[in-house]
Amino acid sequence: MRKKVDIMKLLLFLLFVTLTTAFECDPHAKICETSLDIHYELAMMSEDGPVYAHNGKLFLYNVTDTANASPYKMDEIMTADGWEGSSGRLIVSANKSLPGPPIIVYEGQTVIINVHNNQLTEATSIHWHGVDMKDTPWMDGPPYITQCPIGPGQTFKYKFTANPPGTFWYHSHMGHQRLNGLFGAFIIRPKLSNKIQLEEHIMQVFEWNHEYGSDADDLFEEAGGTYINRTKLLPSMQLGMSRYTPYRTHAGLINGRGRFWSGTSNNGAPLETFKVTKGKQYLFRVIGPGALYPWRVSVDQHNLTIVGADGYETVPVVAESFVIAPGERFNFILNADQPIGTYMVRAETLDRRYTTKAEAILQYEGAMLSEPTSSKSKCTSSNKCIVVNCPFPFYPENENVNCTRLTELRTVLNILTPLPVQGKFKEYFLNFAFPGYNGEEGPASVNGRQFKLPDVSALTQPDELPHQCTDQECGEEKLCQCMNSLTINSGDTIQMTFLNMGQGRVDDHPVHMHGHAFMVIKVGYGVFNKSTGALIEDNNDVDCRGNTKPGMSMCNSATWSNSSWLNGNVPGIVQQGAVLKDTVIVPSGGYVVVRFPATIPGIWFLHCHIDMHSNDGMAIVLNESFASIPKPPPGLPKCGSYLGNDVVSDVSDTNEPVEDFNDHVVKDEDSESDKDENTTLLFGGMFSVLFVLNVVQFIVLLVTCRRQNQDRQHDKAFAS
Repeated sequence: MRKKVDIMKLLLFLLFVTLTTAFECDPHAKICETSLDIHYELAMMSEDGPVYAHNGKLFLYNVTDTANASPYKMDEIMTADGWEGSSGRLIVSANKSLPGPPIIVYEGQTVIINVHNNQLTEATSIHWHGVDMKDTPWMDGPPYITQCPIGPGQTFKYKFTANPPGTFWYHSHMGHQRLNGLFGAFIIRPKLSNKIQLEEHIMQVFEWNHEYGSDADDLFEEAGGTYINRTKLLPSMQLGMSRYTPYRTHAGLINGRGRFWSGTSNNGAPLETFKVTKGKQYLFRVIGPGALYPWRVSVDQHNLTIVGADGYETVPVVAESFVIAPGERFNFILNADQPIGTYMVRAETLDRRYTTKAEAILQYEGAMLSEPTSSKSKCTSSNKCIVVNCPFPFYPENENVNCTRLTELRTVLNILTPLPVQGKFKEYFLNFAFPGYNGEEGPASVNGRQFKLPDVSALTQPDELPHQCTDQECGEEKLCQCMNSLTINSGDTIQMTFLNMGQGRVDDHPVHMHGHAFMVIKVGYGVFNKSTGALIEDNNDVDCRGNTKPGMSMCNSATWSNSSWLNGNVPGIVQQGAVLKDTVIVPSGGYVVVRFPATIPGIWFLHCHIDMHSNDGMAIVLNESFASIPKPPPGLPKCGSYLGNDVVSDVSDTNEPVEDFNDHVVKDEDSESDKDENTTLLFGGMFSVLFVLNVVQFIVLLVTCRRQNQDRQHDKAFAS
């Protein structure tokens, strides 16, 4: 019996290893196929029961003498921050891991990923963040925008071309599932070349809460904050006095591991370890999958050479640290040139009221894995620290930090910024904010229009969409709710000015555009106090119009204060080599000017990448050349509401043939094999029963015949 149990544990372990190992495609393959299985899991839970953390190791609950006990295998546990709780922290996982397994493919390959939703109560969908989806916009992922959600028990086959090469990621685009762990790295490596490739590490930095973060976070937002002992906590406040969240986060994680801190002590949970060899260089691909905070990332006693942003290579810039917001990615090269030992990898929020930190360990080959005693680099007046991608123009003077702005980075592609051409140049002002009536904070919106998702797929069921926003409902000083959209045309050069201004400005907003990368050609910051770093007022390059009282306009119909800046004549823009991004921090009180050519027809979501803001309506849809969008493959699922209409529609209008449907909604092969096995068992069982019945019947018949024969012999004997 013991041997059978051991074999079962081994099989479970092998299954776990198979599910959590990164998938890397053969670089010579034309087609790469893998699967993501979406499950509910519990943090700090093993197959043998719950575990607890002690001095960087894990032990089963029944272990009381940790000094003489063997620790539990950490690779088998999703630890998060090591918090145990009364019943464990629920995780929405891909392939039973936190984060989900990295998927590594090569440029130009056809990628097929079968996403099976094993959740019992929630639908899901997966967005491939940063992948352009040219010619396959229905594979982009946001529910009710490009597809119907994947219901419980359903499978959706994503199929697209891997392009462009770079650091990308996948994540759920449904509710708060990303906040609960449903995301992972998606790396597209360049086609085979003679270029020397460095060894790589993937690093994903995000915040973590102990509550299962579904709609509770939105309710917190509506209630106005978090309460402890009936006392309302002050909201988090970053440098510049931008409020980030009305509730507190409990921990920061790097690759799914971190520690829960209480004051100056922590629970000793294990940390992620990055192994290096002295004298070598390493490429770190850093992803910001979080739902809320920007993080300042550094490695003790090591400089970071920034070489990429949002998947595109940049001219190297040496820095002490960089800031990464939700949705962004940065690549840096680390030179392992310090004495052999262990060093702390740090990520800290910019919050000045409740700083949250995430940690990992950089371990040199030859060093024992131990708690690092290293310290952060000291920023002095004679040796100031360089920080890349600050969401404000500068740190307070006494902190001895210089900011390298995003517009100071240059892409190695060195592309010329497209010039305005009469008739083919369009510009738009989009204000991401919380404007409200009478000076109150209102709902999340873009230009005062709170985005409302349709109940059908906008891309594939356009004839069933609800009404669009109208000028009668929405306006300069009005708020409205609708499926907000903006039509752009193929061949045009598009300039968008993302704003975070007016009466509704609060947080910095990481704005993400699906379907396109854009050139960041200018960033305008608000007016800040040089000594304290506090935001004083909005940037005056923009005229919010509307309410004439300073700072009281909703800023729903902004334009340039100087009309000569219109039609693409903005002074001080980057003319060549502007950094390419798909996600950019729009600073509170400021603006970001971006340009891109409209060359990829589709329905593209444009939204704040802070979960609560996007879910509350800080989004807009870009309708790019709808008539030129390729025809979707047959069989894509349809969705919608049932309103009890008496008219019976033709079934063929809403249901595609099964053979076409299977191209994108595939069967669960395991369940099919289970059905075959169950069928075999059923027929085998029926055959066995029939065989036994026949045998019994034969025995009964034989016994009966013998008795009858004995009776006849007995009668004859009696007669004689």
